[in-house]
Amino acid sequence: MKIEELTSYRLVEKKKIEDLNSMSYLLEHKKSGARLALLSNDDENKVFYIGFRTPPEDSTGVAHILEHSVLEGSRDFPVKDPFIELAKGSLNTFLNAMTYPDKTVYPIASCNDKDFQNLMHVYLDAVFYPNIYTERKIFEQEGWHYEMESPEDELTINGVVYNEMKGAFSSPDDVLEREITNTLFPDTTYSNESGGDPEAIPDLTYEQFLDFHRRYYHPANSYIYLYGNMDMVEKLEYLDQAYLSHFDRFSVDSEVAFQKPFDKCVEAGKFYPITENEPEEDNTYLTYNMVVGDSLDREQYIAFQILDYALCSAPGAPLKQALLDKGIGKDIYSYYESGIRQSYFTIVAKNANLDRREEFVECIEKELSRLAKEGIDKKALRAGLNYYEFRYREADFGSYPAGLMYGLQVLDSWLYDDALPFIHIEAGETYKALREKAETDYFEELIDKCMIHNTHKSILTLSPKKGLAEEREKLLKEKLAALKESMDPAQIGEIVEETHALLEYQETPDSKEALETIPLLKREDIRKEAEPLINDIRSMGDTTVMYHDIFTNHISYLRFLFDVGQVPEDLFPYIGILKSVLGYVDTENFTYGELFHEINMETGGIVPVTNFFTNAKKLSECRVTFEIKAKTLEDNLPKTVELVQEIMLKSRFDDGKRLYEILAELKSRLQSNLISAGHSVAASRAMSYFSRPAAIQEQINGMPFYRLVDHLEKNFDSCREDLQNKLEALMKYIFRPENLLLDYVGTQDHYEEFISLAGQVKKSLHTEPVEHRPFLIEPVRKNEGFMSASQVQYVCRAGNFISKGLSYTGALRVLKVMMSYEYLWQEVRVKGGAYGCMCAFGKSGDSYFVSYRDPNLKSTVQVYERAAEFVEGFDGDERTMTQYIIGAISEMDTPMNPAAKGLRAMSAYLTNQTFEDYQRERNELLGANAAAIRSLAAHIRAFMEADCICVVGNDAKIKEEQEMFETLENLY
Repeated sequence: MKIEELTSYRLVEKKKIEDLNSMSYLLEHKKSGARLALLSNDDENKVFYIGFRTPPEDSTGVAHILEHSVLEGSRDFPVKDPFIELAKGSLNTFLNAMTYPDKTVYPIASCNDKDFQNLMHVYLDAVFYPNIYTERKIFEQEGWHYEMESPEDELTINGVVYNEMKGAFSSPDDVLEREITNTLFPDTTYSNESGGDPEAIPDLTYEQFLDFHRRYYHPANSYIYLYGNMDMVEKLEYLDQAYLSHFDRFSVDSEVAFQKPFDKCVEAGKFYPITENEPEEDNTYLTYNMVVGDSLDREQYIAFQILDYALCSAPGAPLKQALLDKGIGKDIYSYYESGIRQSYFTIVAKNANLDRREEFVECIEKELSRLAKEGIDKKALRAGLNYYEFRYREADFGSYPAGLMYGLQVLDSWLYDDALPFIHIEAGETYKALREKAETDYFEELIDKCMIHNTHKSILTLSPKKGLAEEREKLLKEKLAALKESMDPAQIGEIVEETHALLEYQETPDSKEALETIPLLKREDIRKEAEPLINDIRSMGDTTVMYHDIFTNHISYLRFLFDVGQVPEDLFPYIGILKSVLGYVDTENFTYGELFHEINMETGGIVPVTNFFTNAKKLSECRVTFEIKAKTLEDNLPKTVELVQEIMLKSRFDDGKRLYEILAELKSRLQSNLISAGHSVAASRAMSYFSRPAAIQEQINGMPFYRLVDHLEKNFDSCREDLQNKLEALMKYIFRPENLLLDYVGTQDHYEEFISLAGQVKKSLHTEPVEHRPFLIEPVRKNEGFMSASQVQYVCRAGNFISKGLSYTGALRVLKVMMSYEYLWQEVRVKGGAYGCMCAFGKSGDSYFVSYRDPNLKSTVQVYERAAEFVEGFDGDERTMTQYIIGAISEMDTPMNPAAKGLRAMSAYLTNQTFEDYQRERNELLGANAAAIRSLAAHIRAFMEADCICVVGNDAKIKEEQEMFETLENLY
């Protein structure tokens, strides 16, 4: 049967999308009114989602809390957390749910047909028949609840989303984005925080929560997407018979309204919290924001990405440079938001001062007027176009399935026009049209119309305020204390009773019968063989070449790797600076702006990176590499290698002004990362206390590196000459023929061309004598608490089990799944209220537990300390073990694009691992049983013995537990 012959559906449109090699179908389910978009192709990584338009009317976070809650049990799957049961034991390549400002999406992906069907079933049942109507505790756990374990305790608030958003509201960058949309769209749904404002979340009632589901979670308000190589007719029949035909069409008022344009620009000022020790000077965000169009304009949708590149995002771009030259902010950036009903463009000066606001506005408007009149650099426009089109054609989304990313982009138009789901993923003709328009005044006219002669703007400032976090916390405590004071003993007793009842609910295991409703693959469904290593080790004279013969659709992926083992101690910490500078400073033949455009005109990108490779057979050996990696169309190989050579050997560091700009921007980006990825900071820092490779990594991209950048930026005038000398010296130490390794992913024909070109580069590398004084670092246990104005913590405990005489086994991958989705999930997230928790057991023995956006500190460490006891008592049956094994294989078998396959093989060679090693690990994983898992309690005890702890979080919370730390330090 063909899709066109299905009587339950109305075919709205069918056409071939050549750019994606897909047949597209747009359908409507006749009875329920559900919308469906299909992309049928030969991609085995299949994707499904169901999404709903969910415009919030307030900032209680109802859409976000509902997203969490519907996945906490349903009609067909009456367990407390089907999502986690799936995460434990599915071969999924993606499994999550996301809340956006105006929509909620539930996507899954898998390469296994049976698994894909299972995931669809669980998600469809979750959204249409959730247990939220029969179990109020789901709302309390995931949203918010009052908490008191005894009548004498102070009254507090807890909840997963509540704590998640306390973490989000601790990031000034997140606060800024939210306030921008508030100022531009004050009369629409975008003025509300769909994730939830922690101050407003406790205003949400259980009945309002249920009403939101009743109103919006109906097929008539749904968007269903299928992508990949599958029997589409079978899937459509299943959707109809199992779910959609059970609903009657009805009118759902969820349309996202347009914001009426402003008569004049609005101005607003907001604050964000900093600690007493952080400076207020140079710490304000200045923003200039413009509503520039309709997300349904397919040409403008891409054109503003190009404008963003040409005006502000590219190094040396005129708008960026004009603000930097005036010293208005140290980090200038812009972004174009096209994923909501009305797209907007924002220009930000970060690390600025409030008294420069008028100058900031004047500078932007003057520069825009100049560009509209005199014209934009055509090469910048062509480079921007090539950059975005290369990304579109290559479709490299890293670990994310391509079908998922296409599906999310589909919603940028489909959500606002039922007839237009595919306009933004079918972009080949749009790029062609824009290439022609780039040679006209089209982009200048866009500036004139959408930026200069546009009154729908806001000027928003976000300024630091000392004591604001403490002030908010004090007000909350006073409010809760007053609330408790107003309660009679019966009301207090009710809260205590509900607190214990929720805890009992969380601690009560699901019945065996309930758990067995969750669909599970069999061990026979799992591939027994490890993924082969596509690696042909060759040589170019005395230089090793790692060649990977992989079909890449005419793209070459190449790396010039240099061993930095001989870089001396005084220069080693500056490797991270060099990585951030190369490609962004002048060279002998290009200014840095010209160089950036040249790279994007001729290649798909040239990027310096550092990597760390520990010898799996001799763990004391760690190789650190400085790499220049590039990707390009095969025909552009000569030009690409020429540009790599230009960057490696002809970069100049004599422009002090430019060096300072890079340092200031780098410091700003590192600061943002310290808050947004606090769990990564805590984990890498804790491991550096005992692991030499981790301690080395810290010097190049961790906390010591941030401290170095901070010092250089603050004392640039006195450090400038020394910095320039160190960078020059590093070039001579690193870019030497004896340090060189080569890596190439592509066809044999072009491999030969690459080797010829690389041989010429090798001849030009530095050969002058240098003194070899290898950098040696001995790890030292420090147990640090890094304090900030954050309202949450990131708590890590780390150590090494191999140092205690134990060995690595593939069964540890099973333990990771078990700990992440069972013990840590239950204790740290479900009961503790943290947003997330992770763990790792490395082949080097380096291991950790870490929490994410955690309201607790000491109690989380206590959970870690009981972990070995939990593992020792583990008694999983065959079904449970199969579940964990499948979950572990799923993490191991993530589909890889050609570049990722090449990187895996390269890493195997440089870590001294063979295919047989990978197969042995897989066999150990597949053969794990309950006894093997129990034996791993020793590994946890071993790594916990190191007693290495690092916490990033609230200054008051850390000071409360200061006896746990040897050092307390301000994060900034």
